[in-house]
Parts: sequence; C-alpha cells; structure tokens
Amino acid sequence: MAERVILVTGATGAIGPRVVSACQAAGFSVRTLSRDPTARSLFPTSVDVRVGDVCDGPAVRSAVAGADIVVHLAALLHQFDTAPDLEARFQQVNVAGTENVMRAAIAAGVSRLVFLSTIAVYGPSLGRLIDERATPQPDTAYGRTKLAAESVVLAATSGGRQIGAVLRAAAIYGPRVKGNYQRLAIAIARHRYVALGRNLNRRTLVHDRDLAQAVVLAATHPAAAGACFNVTDGHVYTLDEIVNAIYGGLGRRPSRFHVPMALARAGAVLCERVFPAVGRRPPLTRALLDKYTEDIAVDGTFIQRTLGFVPTIDLNEGWRETMAAFRC
Repeated sequence: MAERVILVTGATGAIGPRVVSACQAAGFSVRTLSRDPTARSLFPTSVDVRVGDVCDGPAVRSAVAGADIVVHLAALLHQFDTAPDLEARFQQVNVAGTENVMRAAIAAGVSRLVFLSTIAVYGPSLGRLIDERATPQPDTAYGRTKLAAESVVLAATSGGRQIGAVLRAAAIYGPRVKGNYQRLAIAIARHRYVALGRNLNRRTLVHDRDLAQAVVLAATHPAAAGACFNVTDGHVYTLDEIVNAIYGGLGRRPSRFHVPMALARAGAVLCERVFPAVGRRPPLTRALLDKYTEDIAVDGTFIQRTLGFVPTIDLNEGWRETMAAFRC
C-alpha cells in the first residue's frame, strides 16, 4: 500500500524540520512548501521539497494536490514593529494565506488540516490559568490574525465532516528557537543579561520535539477534528525558573543581581526620549518591559486527556539541548 502523503507548509521555520522528522517517523511520505530556495539542504532526500508562498494560490494548489493531510505552519510571526503596512502583511500571510491552504485542502479532499496557532490568541492571562474554554482576547496583530486563521481552519469541511484541527502552542524552544526566547538565551550566553524585577511572572513552554509529536497526533487522531488544543510541556514556570534553566544549559550559575522594576521603567522612559533624538533605536522601551513582565499561563491538559499527548522533554533537558546548539 502506498504511503500517505503529508504536506507541511512553512517547513523551514523554527519547528519545521522537527515536524518533518516526526511525520516521517510516523510513516508518512512528506512534501514541504516554503519560500526558502535553500530548503533542500534541510531535509533528507526522501522529502519532496517545493518552493512557493502560501499567498500564491496556484503554488498552494499544486503543493496540496495528492496530499492526504496538510500541516499548516507557515506564518508571519510576532514583531514589535506595528506599522500599518505590517498590519496588512499579517492579514495577508496569516489569514489570506490560511484561506488559500484551506480552499486547496478541501478541493484536494484531504482528511485533516492541522493549523499551528499560538497561545497569543488569549492575550495576557492576568493571574488565571487559561484553558480552551476561555474567550480569546488577543492584543497584538499577530494574535488577532492567528485567531482569525483558526476560524478559517475550523470552518473547513469535506464530505460533511470537519477536517480542521488547531494547536495553540505555548512558547516554543529548541535548537532553532527564535523570537523573545532566542534574544533572552543569547543575552545570557553573552553575559549581557540582567534580571529586571524578580521574574515571578508565569510562562508556559513546549519543546519543539514535543510539539512535533502533538502535530502528528492532531494529524491522525479521530478526536482532533474540529477542536482546539493548548500544547505545553504540562507545567507552569516563573520566568526566574526559565532563566535558571538557561543558565544550567550553559553549565553556569545564575546571577542573583536584579534591577528593581521601578528603576527599569524609569530607564525605559529615558531611553525612549534620548535614543530617537540621536537617530538610534532605544535598547529598552516600556513595550519591551511589558512583554518581559507579562503573565501567560495556559492549561495543557485537554490534549493529554483527549489525544493521549505525553510531553517528554523537561525544562532542564530542553534548555541543555537548546544551548548546546547555540553559537553565541
């Protein structure tokens, strides 16, 4: 019997190679679609690598044709720049791009469309532990457009049955970590990190290997269709615990020195006034401080109960692996 074909969009991103490996291990024939012309070097020769953009309808339809399952990872990720043209770009990639994938998936008769979303759709947790029953209140263009894309995927039907499944990933880390945690890890590795406040705000994370296994479950488990799942490693951490694990991954002891938050905020205000006046970007802003101190804690037990997801990478092991891959 021929292998089932699974298409992975955005396969050259932070978790794409892990997802491709997990899908191959599960017995799928894997096809990828990404904009990166060097993608061929990332994957085994057995992977059918296609170059294209999810915003290009014909390219998407060609990549989806003949696939049994589609995993949609491609997205424009969170950025601090909120210029109007960037808002439009979020809409184009995260919503219109997902609509292209959804329409092609329905036309091709795929059995499952898995969409990688984010816990950013919830907004700050404000001291609560958020589960999938909570009403999302995204406060960024990234979160708003990912939520809109979720609706597109969950509305997808084929043969009268829902085919969409949504994974709301916690902060993702691993050897290809990007975004805020990449910046944090690099600052610590280069001895440039100073704690701002006591770091007692809560966070939830998931290692990329565990997330890849969740993707395979969402692609294959009958109960995944039509549902949203938070994906975490099953724990809630303080930022201080995460920072300590990063130091541990480097084999170093964390510094106990910290800058009081009131002083940090005063410094941010000063930076916002002084640096633009000399044509430079402020190294510290109130927006960055808000991001650093935000509380984001979600409950990841629903996917464990429903799909049998079992995270296997603990925080210390995960950061040891992550920091070993860094070249700082």
